[in-house]
Amino acid sequence: MANIIKIDNAILKRHNRVERKRRENTKEVRVYFLIVCEGEKTEPNYFKSFKTNVKSFVYTIKTIGEGSNTKDLVKRTIKARDKSSQKYDSVWAVFDRDSFSPNNFNGAIYLAESNGIKVGWSNEAFELWYLLHFQYRNTSMSRDDYKKAIENEINAKIVANSKSKNLKKFVYKKNSPEMYLILEKYGDQKQAVLWSEKLESNHLCNNFSIHNPCTRIHLLVEELNGNSEELNEQIKKRNE
Repeated sequence: MANIIKIDNAILKRHNRVERKRRENTKEVRVYFLIVCEGEKTEPNYFKSFKTNVKSFVYTIKTIGEGSNTKDLVKRTIKARDKSSQKYDSVWAVFDRDSFSPNNFNGAIYLAESNGIKVGWSNEAFELWYLLHFQYRNTSMSRDDYKKAIENEINAKIVANSKSKNLKKFVYKKNSPEMYLILEKYGDQKQAVLWSEKLESNHLCNNFSIHNPCTRIHLLVEELNGNSEELNEQIKKRNE
């Protein structure tokens, strides 16, 4: 049975030190995110790992793993936003195409957009976003194929970066709380954003169910990294 690679304590401690230093040196402009995910753990664990202090912003990121299908997820996102006493600056519904019907998938996107909800959809699977940290992929794949490709890419990086003969093999675990740090160590998020934009530019129609492969997770990632001009301008106006 293969061992599962773990991020060592030194990396985790360095990550926490950077977080503390940024909090100490930054004038706080509080930004509130609500991210409601189709997956109960995979996507929430990933988004929870983002830095909460970015540039001049201090983020409060609330993630909810619903385990719901596309349209129901959007409805629950609307409900969670409208019933909350907290006014959110950015509200997202995150879901995959998977085997949902075109009407269900497209309908969920239209429903979200008509209610002011941003959509981080992936066609076919969220794992496409992970794979784009390593390679550009413009042909459709199954979720299992994505997992195998991610494993191959990360294991190749492990071998290239180590002189040890007794290496621990990376095995992709869907609900791993360490995927953000693993991708940060071995992948290239900036390149993933560029390749996601390239994939999106390949599709011009509004029939999102046939945009495969494609993901819009990079738009949410850019917001969480403080790189969204639209959100930054919105926050600036709010604080004037």
